Amino acid sequence: MSLNRPLSAAGGASEKSAFELQREALIGEIAMSFEHVLANINKLNRSLEAVITVGNEFSSVEALWSQFENVMAKDEPDEGEGEAGSGGGGDDNDDDSNSGGRSKGGDDAKR
Repeated sequence: MSLNRPLSAAGGASEKSAFELQREALIGEIAMSFEHVLANINKLNRSLEAVITVGNEFSSVEALWSQFENVMAKDEPDEGEGEAGSGGGGDDNDDDSNSGGRSKGGDDAKR
């Protein structure tokens, strides 16, 4: 009987079962899928690097706009004080803003 086992094992090695054939086919498909995933990840990485490079080119523009925003933010309170003391044109604007202020004050009084 021990002679039959090596023969069957040798025979099994040359002829693969349906399970082994299916297993090898699936392993091959999985390997190809991993290669596609790796290629797509590399492509994504290159695209992200390109986007970051373009974004870094705008850093000086962003800094300039930030400075502009800061300067304009500092000027806004000064402009508001100047408009309150101005003549007829400012009164029309002040009426609109005051009516909004009155309603807010009324809301606060109700609370």
